[in-house]
Amino acid sequence: MGGSQNQTNTKNIIDINLRMFFNIIHNIDLVERIIYFGSGAEYDKRKPIVSVKEEKFGQNIPGDDYGFYKYICSQYTQRLNSKKLICLRLFGVYGPHENYLIRFISNAIVKNLLHLKIKINQNVNFDYLYVNDLNLVLNYFLHHNPKHYIYNVCSGTKTSLLDIANKINQLSNYHSKITIINKGLNNEYTASNSRLINEVKNLKITTIEQGIKTLLDWYNENLDLLNKKEIINDKYANLCVVKK
Repeated sequence: MGGSQNQTNTKNIIDINLRMFFNIIHNIDLVERIIYFGSGAEYDKRKPIVSVKEEKFGQNIPGDDYGFYKYICSQYTQRLNSKKLICLRLFGVYGPHENYLIRFISNAIVKNLLHLKIKINQNVNFDYLYVNDLNLVLNYFLHHNPKHYIYNVCSGTKTSLLDIANKINQLSNYHSKITIINKGLNNEYTASNSRLINEVKNLKITTIEQGIKTLLDWYNENLDLLNKKEIINDKYANLCVVKK
């Protein structure tokens, strides 16, 4: 539940999304369980988030509206103390049908397939999870009673944007030029998935190489559906926050 983080106009994001959240929660007694997606931004992206565990939640209050809205939802979830409300806290989820104009892995893949250079505003270590793995996690919690209220849902492995761009070049038939616009590393955004793995015993995480290869093949098969003009225009390229 909640508006897309893809939106460039985030006016009233806290008010709109919290009203949506609490209107749904108002009906919690009418359903068996409500599962919603949280965000790693709840840990406060103004500082590096490094292999963070769920127990670290609440040590910092997010400075951005999106993170703060998700933070409030998780605070409510903890205080409700009911297995009827579960938060799956997401980090970097990628896969088919995401916004390839904004999301880095898809954006880098489609640029490679169109023989364009791959631009990185600033290199950073991320935790990326392939969307099929998220589907497996969601299916598990739809059919099993959870032991906790909140779970980091991630791969548990850090990968830099530069490494991803290089892997795309290795897996593709074309070698794109890679340009890093700003020096240094941005704040890390990674998490521990130990709580999740300990509970969902048979969960096998897709490696970043497997995920990129699958997504590369998918875009190759759907190349005619892409908005090539928008990809070349690349109007979202400078929206990323850069660490000075």
